[in-house]
Amino acid sequence: MAFDAYMMRAVLTEYKREFGEAKIEKVLQPRNDEVDLVIHSGKKSSRLVFNVGPNAPRLQLSDTVKENPLQAPMFCMFLRKHLTGGKIISVDQPGFDRIAVFTVSCYDEMGFSTVKKLVCEIMGKYANLIVLDSEDKVITALKIIDFSASTVRQVLPGLKYQIPEKQPKLDPTEIDRELFFEKLRQFPKERTVEKFITGVYSGIATQIAREISYRTSGKTDMPIEEIDKERFYAVFSAWQKLLIEEDYSPTVAYDKNGKPIDYSYMDISYLVGAQKKKFDSFKALFDEYFAEKDRLERIHQRAHDLLTLLSNATARTERKLAIQREDLIESEKGAVYKKYADLITANIYRLERGMESFKAIDYYDENCPEIEIKLDSRLDPSKNAQKMYKLYNKCKTAKEILTEQISIWEKELLYLESVKSFLERAENEQDLIDIRDELYRSGYASKMRGYKPTKSVKLRPIKYKTSGGYRLLVGRNNLQNDELTFRVAQKNDIWFHVKDIPGSHVIMVTDGEEPSEKDYTEAAELAAYYSKAKGDVVAVDYTRVKNIKKPQGSKPGFVIYKTNYTAYVKPSCNLEEN
Repeated sequence: MAFDAYMMRAVLTEYKREFGEAKIEKVLQPRNDEVDLVIHSGKKSSRLVFNVGPNAPRLQLSDTVKENPLQAPMFCMFLRKHLTGGKIISVDQPGFDRIAVFTVSCYDEMGFSTVKKLVCEIMGKYANLIVLDSEDKVITALKIIDFSASTVRQVLPGLKYQIPEKQPKLDPTEIDRELFFEKLRQFPKERTVEKFITGVYSGIATQIAREISYRTSGKTDMPIEEIDKERFYAVFSAWQKLLIEEDYSPTVAYDKNGKPIDYSYMDISYLVGAQKKKFDSFKALFDEYFAEKDRLERIHQRAHDLLTLLSNATARTERKLAIQREDLIESEKGAVYKKYADLITANIYRLERGMESFKAIDYYDENCPEIEIKLDSRLDPSKNAQKMYKLYNKCKTAKEILTEQISIWEKELLYLESVKSFLERAENEQDLIDIRDELYRSGYASKMRGYKPTKSVKLRPIKYKTSGGYRLLVGRNNLQNDELTFRVAQKNDIWFHVKDIPGSHVIMVTDGEEPSEKDYTEAAELAAYYSKAKGDVVAVDYTRVKNIKKPQGSKPGFVIYKTNYTAYVKPSCNLEEN
């Protein structure tokens, strides 16, 4: 969720409960847009993290130790000079907004006691970390905002600090029943519950508004005119009570692959199908949530060169295909040349050298129209016919070659799409190594200078079990797909793959038994899930492994098959990884 004013209050409440006044032992800046204060109080220590990046700005306590640059940035050096050894004596949330003000008792350059304030503004892309003096004047900031950046509000050394202007909205914790229904009557009835919550009340993230809507009506986009108004107020009041009593329930929602997709200070029920995990503290929540997010982000950053390679290869292949398809259309003229040659031969008795054209009945057309055929006046009629036949044969040969080449490049394009699909689903460094190996072995070694492939394929399929207890093996890349299908699977195991779309090979290990219809459905849903297929209904082919063949010289993952069946399923992964 977006880090809203209520999440800010929840985190500050936890900080005050755990630390109260805390000594600043170290100042670190592991990233350009993040500052960590190592704080200590009594026997407790932690890191106070100020992240003001554009993607996930937040304030949190953390136990995660991060790698720091050898040379600290200037802002970090400034904070070290002025705040190290200081004590945080108070924390405020002015205007009940996404702003936290940490007042620090410290010493100036002359050794005299003074006060400085560290202001953390979590305002989306405008998030900032600002240092103020005892008179609330800006000393410096992580992001200096001058007149060229904003004509409304500047953050410049020497200027008096101004709290960002708030929208004229109501504090939901101060709303009684009468005012709630008054605002509800005034709001356009065709608009949704979500829009009412975020439009009338301050500091609320969209996800919380959707949660309130879902608990009210079972939908996140329900218009106000269609809801039970009393039910709506009951849900709103329960949420209001949670905020007032600070009865938080730190929760993270995960998708079926275990990837974190959202977090909140309350239970998240509108994300149907998501797995939920509750935490004892927001510190534990953020550490786990962002550790996994950061890990996946690092994986994708390390995959940048592979994505570039695939993007360039795809663009080249598409250009080749476009040219060859145009040439194929041109080669279709061969039939016209043959017709002209046949008509010249049929009418040769009335043709002479020097003629530039002649008219003949087109017997190839059922209406038998009269058409005009142009001739080369330098050639006799027989040579004109031979010239047309040569053009026909040239087009015929070109058509055969182009048809074959187009098929090859279309398969190459599908292959590149499949590799990109696996790359987008990579979850760890080994997944990237496997994909690099695959590209190296598939003819892209010249684009990967200095890379040495591993000696053999490491089989690490994703494993599941159906409701009936049958093992399901899912390939993580094309090399694994081949390994699973042609070396691991037995001939009577069942092979699944989404139809005509890149995806994983899924093997259902039968051990000679016949699975139930439900087992087949679960395996097909899994094959659809581990593919690029999108939509409510996806076609998935399945057959016995003995019916799968791999053409000689074909790319990894490419197979042909017959005697197959097709299931139409919704992409789903309701099984637990085994």
